Amino acid sequence: MKKVFVLLAAVSVMTWSMSCGGKKEEPKAAEEEDSYVAEPKKASPEEMIKEGQALVDGADCKTCHHPTNKIVGPSHTDVAKKYEFTQANVTLLAGKIITGGSGVWGEIPMSPHAGLSQSDAEKMAMYVLSLDGEKPAQ
Repeated sequence: MKKVFVLLAAVSVMTWSMSCGGKKEEPKAAEEEDSYVAEPKKASPEEMIKEGQALVDGADCKTCHHPTNKIVGPSHTDVAKKYEFTQANVTLLAGKIITGGSGVWGEIPMSPHAGLSQSDAEKMAMYVLSLDGEKPAQ
């Protein structure tokens, strides 16, 4: 009986060691990967403008700006009429949204919005620039 127990223990240890440290699989080549990782889809300008509108609607912009009427700052439509809808102007206006500023529309400064990401500020700028009906320059 003792011999059977030792034999069973030895077979168990061998089986366990082969299953844990047995033959190792070679890594698959890139072409053989089972999973496919897609490139993230870039949002269309229309989608970014819509996201920008939601960001503007959820922020404090309406305290000083109105879509069509001057309040403390210029109307968003007046901003759209002043700046051509180009990537350079989207970047410029996003910077002004984040850092604030004064002098372009009068002496009353626009407060900074330092908590906004560059990406969100650019979407907001795209929304504002779309309000005169202009489409983004390609």
